[in-house]
Amino acid sequence: MDLVGLIIAGLVVGFIVGMTGVGGGSLMTPILLWFGIPPSTAVGTDLLYAAITKSGGVYVHNKKKNINWTITGWLTLGSVPAALLTLWILHNLKTDLEVLNKTIKYSLGWALLFTSVAIIFKKKLLVISHRHAGDKFHNESKTQNLLTVVIGVMLGATVTLTSIGAGALGTVTLFFLYPLLPTPKLVGTEIAHAVPLTLVAGLGHATMGNLDLSILGYLLLGSLPGIYFGSMLSGKLPDLWLRNAIAIMLFYVGFKLVF
Repeated sequence: MDLVGLIIAGLVVGFIVGMTGVGGGSLMTPILLWFGIPPSTAVGTDLLYAAITKSGGVYVHNKKKNINWTITGWLTLGSVPAALLTLWILHNLKTDLEVLNKTIKYSLGWALLFTSVAIIFKKKLLVISHRHAGDKFHNESKTQNLLTVVIGVMLGATVTLTSIGAGALGTVTLFFLYPLLPTPKLVGTEIAHAVPLTLVAGLGHATMGNLDLSILGYLLLGSLPGIYFGSMLSGKLPDLWLRNAIAIMLFYVGFKLVF
């Protein structure tokens, strides 16, 4: 195991997340696969890694009042039960480790493909959602709350299976459902929702043995300072080229995993 490589990987991913806001899971899980770590262990380790690193983000966003706790609650109402159900299904597949890893790799590939598209077209999708900001559909309603729970269910299953989706995919879907909510609040709300989801999913994977504590420690050793320095540079450097480069890389990795 290349321990120095894992620390550097944590540093790079933390820096990119801090500077661009691109989800850590979509970057970290493929890196762990590249290090030769089994898909099930990579997903389980990355989920707890995300829960720990994003907890700091919740503290900062809550201090800036960038979290809508009502929306977070509706999302969690759907995502946590979906995560528990997905964990139960994975536990039943545990008897055949080859099937489990194949299922995770295939799901991971599709999640990466959708995430890459979401990153590239994020701004265009935001413009479209704002055009319909006056629609009755977007007013506070039981329908909106129900759709938020449905989004939570989709994210809960996807994140538990692949460790990807809580960031890019979650934020994009919320853009459409809550176009009147300022972008910082959408991002803060999604981070607040990601912490309990990744924590439950990560602990569930840990009970199945899909966790390597030493890898987790080395990743955090690099990512914590990386996130700090990335956050310091956020907004000061043009990150469009970096986002597009990451999206292209994720699309390529996703395509290879699926096809």
